[in-house]
Amino acid sequence: MAAKSEAFLRGVQLRHLRCLVAVAQERHLARAAERLALSQPAVSKTLAELEALAGARLVERGSAGRRGIQGFTVAGEQLLAHALRVLEALDASAQALMPASGARLQRLRIGALPSVAPSLLPAALAALRERLPQVQVLVQTGANALLLDALRAGELDLVAGRMSDPQLMAGLTFELLYTEPLALVARAGHPLAGTAPSVQEVLHYPLVIYSEGTIPRHHTESFLSGLGLRLPAHGTQTLDLSVARALLLRSDAVWFTPVGAARDDLASGQLVHLAVDTAGTEEPVGLLLRSDAEPSAARQALIALLRESGADQSRVARR
Repeated sequence: MAAKSEAFLRGVQLRHLRCLVAVAQERHLARAAERLALSQPAVSKTLAELEALAGARLVERGSAGRRGIQGFTVAGEQLLAHALRVLEALDASAQALMPASGARLQRLRIGALPSVAPSLLPAALAALRERLPQVQVLVQTGANALLLDALRAGELDLVAGRMSDPQLMAGLTFELLYTEPLALVARAGHPLAGTAPSVQEVLHYPLVIYSEGTIPRHHTESFLSGLGLRLPAHGTQTLDLSVARALLLRSDAVWFTPVGAARDDLASGQLVHLAVDTAGTEEPVGLLLRSDAEPSAARQALIALLRESGADQSRVARR
């Protein structure tokens, strides 16, 4: 074992680690090659060299030939975490050596679920801008699994989302901020507004639901299943809140959504919360971080602000 470790340390180079990280971030050899300004055969060769040095398979190729990446093995996940730490340390060292006038732009890359971003992020980001006006903020929304993949690969600094299956949480930590229930939402003036409809009555109307594989979709199906009902096949599936909102305002559609996603429109009266009991559908919302990520002042400041925003959401949910 010692000889194997020594051989790895003698042979591994930064190009191997950069290749591994690029493959993790792109999930595709050809796209990783574009990111690294290399040919795809060169990336394949570099990855094969790294696997030979590690003495283990690191990447599971997907069904789309050897270019697609299905995932990482346990050894691959472990080495990826170390590779990210090495590259982050080098980046921090390079920034420390630069004169103040040539310092690199400080950047925060935030992932957020579409159903979480509108209620949690704006107040925190506005406060961060006042405290750290020079920080560049990039916000990416998407499904939970995709965001966690990007976080694990070092493409995101933190994610505002939900805890996932244990296999997707390897190397990540979760801090609960608040819980929010599922809501059935429609436009003001909807035929069911101001009534106490049964869920069966609601299902006769057009539905707007989250896409398959998302946690709100799972909670919607579980809620209906608990009542002996099934989700009709005719619903409109979308993660785009602007599409869901516009559809509700122009039709008699009903939206099954975490309440925070519609909070501003509910407060303004443009949308209304139908009087359907959804007790037991509360979903945990929190911060996900790489457990081995290098801390930064900007990220810690944002985390503190998101905790404050989460506490506000918790107080609103209890009213």
